[in-house]
Amino acid sequence: MTDYWEHEEYLRNSLLGHLDSHDKERQRKRNLSGSYFEDLKQNLLIEYDNKSLKDVMDCNVEKTSFGDVLKITTKEKIDLNIYDNDFRSQINHNLKLLPRVGLKTEENLKNKGYTTIESLKSHDKYSNVASKFLNEIDEMSFSEIVELLNDNRYTKKCRDNLLKCISLTDCENFKFMDIETKGLSNVPIILIGVAEIKGNEIVASQYFLRDYTEEPNIIEAYLSHLDEDSVHVTFNGKSFDVPFIRNRCMYNGIKPDLDLPHLDLMYFAKNLWRDTLPNCQLQTIEREKFGIEREGDVPGQYIPGYYDTYLLENNIGPVVPIIEHNCQDIISLAYFLEKMYEDVN
Repeated sequence: MTDYWEHEEYLRNSLLGHLDSHDKERQRKRNLSGSYFEDLKQNLLIEYDNKSLKDVMDCNVEKTSFGDVLKITTKEKIDLNIYDNDFRSQINHNLKLLPRVGLKTEENLKNKGYTTIESLKSHDKYSNVASKFLNEIDEMSFSEIVELLNDNRYTKKCRDNLLKCISLTDCENFKFMDIETKGLSNVPIILIGVAEIKGNEIVASQYFLRDYTEEPNIIEAYLSHLDEDSVHVTFNGKSFDVPFIRNRCMYNGIKPDLDLPHLDLMYFAKNLWRDTLPNCQLQTIEREKFGIEREGDVPGQYIPGYYDTYLLENNIGPVVPIIEHNCQDIISLAYFLEKMYEDVN
């Protein structure tokens, strides 16, 4: 889930994008006053009066050990092309992965003809560490390679490797994830979305909090998607989503295994596209890179009020755009990852 202020900023940019200067100013003031989103909420209450989520979405009720959970499923065709880039051969050229080899040392070694870790097996000083590294890398799992790259102090200078290495795992291991919450800390999660690649489809599963008693249910339902091979793919999820889920697990007495490889695409977006985009917010990337323009989005600051109205009025209207927004977020992550992989290769 993107940061509150980022939500507000990119929503204003989207709404103001095609208006003349006078209309922009009036729209800006109206948005900041909240009247626009209050009107939107009232219209949603009218539009969805006497309807259930099952009337407008593909829903079913599933059971967890904590109780029932409402699952919303969305499927789209996708051809996620993470082609083989022979990454294990590429990593052989990154001498900085060896202990005590930094930027200057790597440069000096390559100037002397030691262009790969393999070639260092004949170097007087580095032969042992090079041989040990090559033996270990052949046996490393994808998770261990990601950990190796993350732990290397020069990772920021060669961040592309963290994207390139995804060729070493199966696309079906990616868990494109995003959450919506009642606030920024110590409050319930109201929606968890996870999208997965299933053959030539991307399948989004969203677990919605029908009332506050169901929070452990939706968390457990999400955790059921994870196994030892899973890879979290998020946008700002390292700082927000995963720590938030971990905190709510503690609150609800759940012991999760969330120590998984994690690709936070926000950092890769800034590294790859900061010079070519107005900003690296999720919806800016959608618009500039994929031509996706969203309508009727509800920014983060209004989500708690919309959810409260849903509970108070027993009317799904205010939560429909929140669910749709979350679904678009997690599906977009798959296209972001493919585009980023293409760019770095």
